[in-house]
Amino acid sequence: MSEANQESGVAEARNLRKERVGQVVSNRMSKTAVVETVSRVPHPKFGKIIKQVKRFYVHDEESVAQVGDTVRIMEVRPLSKLKRWRLVEVIKH
Repeated sequence: MSEANQESGVAEARNLRKERVGQVVSNRMSKTAVVETVSRVPHPKFGKIIKQVKRFYVHDEESVAQVGDTVRIMEVRPLSKLKRWRLVEVIKH
């Protein structure tokens, strides 16, 4: 394979990162926000739709996210013990 094909393959693989949309519940740490996402899944045994809430620690370099904002986050390499996500954009203030 040529070098150009190898580089484009690496770039495509980097674009396959997970993205989530959630709400900011805390921004009291410096350059870090806590984002909650809600997913609706069927209960494994009973089939009833239930909500699953998950919290993500998000790297927010400019501290633009405020509590209550709806944001889009993207998975990245580990930045600290808990942070594995970064803020992509603020969808709604």
